[in-house]
Amino acid sequence: MIQRKTNDFNKTAGLNRLAIAILTCALLVGCSTLRFPGVYRITIQQGNVITQTMIDKLKPGMTRSQVRFVLGNPVLDDSLNRDRWDYVYTAQLAGDTPAQAVLQVYFVEERLSHFEGDFIPTDQKPDQAPMTAET
Repeated sequence: MIQRKTNDFNKTAGLNRLAIAILTCALLVGCSTLRFPGVYRITIQQGNVITQTMIDKLKPGMTRSQVRFVLGNPVLDDSLNRDRWDYVYTAQLAGDTPAQAVLQVYFVEERLSHFEGDFIPTDQKPDQAPMTAET
């Protein structure tokens, strides 16, 4: 009879531990997704800020130092491909999904050949049709 009570106690203690472990995991997961009202969330910015003015200053034939002066040091300097510089900018605003902008700059014989990515020079953008008032 004493043996049976000990086994019942061990089963109950094991179930209690399991319930506590499950409850602890549920609370930890719940706290990570919970947003407290009034808590300030910072904006996280990483990489090089690239503006349209900077893009408009890039001209084919510029030297590496001139490109570095306009855009700053590249975030990624690939040692396997010395003729390509990568500029990456990410910004995450207070809990939103991160926004990312990418620019790759290519050199041929130490001179700027072309660039590609999320930016287009102003003179290459398609012209917008003039707005007309139809009455």
